[in-house]
Amino acid sequence: QVHLVESGGGSVPAGGTLKLSCSVSGVTSSTYSMAWFRQAPGKEREGLGGITTDGTLTLGDSLQKGRGAIGGNDARTSLYLQVNRLTPEDTGVYFCAATPSRLWPWNILQQEQYSSWGQGTQVTVSS
Repeated sequence: QVHLVESGGGSVPAGGTLKLSCSVSGVTSSTYSMAWFRQAPGKEREGLGGITTDGTLTLGDSLQKGRGAIGGNDARTSLYLQVNRLTPEDTGVYFCAATPSRLWPWNILQQEQYSSWGQGTQVTVSS
């Protein structure tokens, strides 16, 4: 069974940089697709970025234009997320997710594609 644990959340100042890590256990091979999601208060869960089984990275709209990055190791035992130039709108619960399915850039940020989720970590951006 795949187990994911996010870390690095908390209170961060606006304009700063957020760095989150996701520790993954139970993954038997590198053929997993993984992603980061965020759920802001009162909003739907949003896909931030994902990495496919072949290592292709896809960033969602919120991380475009240098606002952020994602990455992971080849064994798929860790995943990280960085968000730059934080604003209060980045406040929310951040989740990492994994699936043994091969996903593609066009569907990797769809939450329904994922079978395993972390418990989430709260991030609060203060202005």
